[in-house]
Amino acid sequence: AMEKSYKSMFLLLVAISCALAKDAGKKDTKETTAKPKLPQTLSRGWGDQLIWTQTYEEALFRAKHSQKPLMIIHHLEDCPHSQALKKVFAEHKDIQKLAEKFVLLNLVYETTDKNLAPDGQYVPRVLFIDPSLTVRADITGRYSNRLYAYEPSDISLLYSNMQKALKLLKTEL
Repeated sequence: AMEKSYKSMFLLLVAISCALAKDAGKKDTKETTAKPKLPQTLSRGWGDQLIWTQTYEEALFRAKHSQKPLMIIHHLEDCPHSQALKKVFAEHKDIQKLAEKFVLLNLVYETTDKNLAPDGQYVPRVLFIDPSLTVRADITGRYSNRLYAYEPSDISLLYSNMQKALKLLKTEL
């Protein structure tokens, strides 16, 4: 177990040094005058311009009080399927725009809330929770054996499911 934590620390350091090098090379563009950005650790690459919550508890609190739906992405850094989905998600302009209407959380660990694993603890999986704090088990992907899984080729389905989560909100509240 010790070996594994050393390894992840090392990966973290590598990631931090890459990020620093990248920022150093940036010219002062008009981006710097935009609203101050939080450190982008919470996005984990799913959308650095978006506001991500830090914990499940914080996400639930925000969803309830802002009356926005919550989108939770379970993923793992060393899972190729998670990485592939993350890449298309982050590069999909419409999804990134629509995501601003959600409370957002991405998790690389499982919570103790069994409602977040209606059909198992696999990654990547994406679940929507409405402001009444109900998991929308009815918003699913295309795979019957992993209802909340999305492949990169399913990105337009994920987009329409995001739209569905917002639409349900309007009709029910």
